[in-house]
Amino acid sequence: MVKTVNIVNKRARFDYEIIEKYTAGIVLSGTEIKAIRLGKAQIAESFCEFSNNELFAINTYIEEYAFGNQFNHKSRSERKLLLNRRELKSLERSVQAKGLTIVPLRLFTNEKGMAKLEIGLCKGKKNYDKRESLKEQDTKRDIDRIKKAY
Repeated sequence: MVKTVNIVNKRARFDYEIIEKYTAGIVLSGTEIKAIRLGKAQIAESFCEFSNNELFAINTYIEEYAFGNQFNHKSRSERKLLLNRRELKSLERSVQAKGLTIVPLRLFTNEKGMAKLEIGLCKGKKNYDKRESLKEQDTKRDIDRIKKAY
């Protein structure tokens, strides 16, 4: 039985309005997947960038594997993302034309144990949008408390 890993970027949902979501595979070295399966990764400060018609996850932190002596990986390095050519082209067009951003939303392992990265095509929120989302969260929390009481 494979233990699933689910690392969420909560900050992305607060800072960005998510337009579209994609699930991408990640090119990893041997010890990186072992560290991810232990849950030793962070995607809070990461973003995605195009280089030579390929998409890379920049600033994704995967802690060094404790038992990985000299063959260990670098904790912060560019990691190539795997998507269909059609998806890559549409993402690149929308980033260039509309000025949108690609942000990692969730790092998880699927039922086969493969690491996947859910990325989102996002538009940055303004301060007043952020305040509005905070108000919505507070009202939802209050309503849930009232429902639970009765």
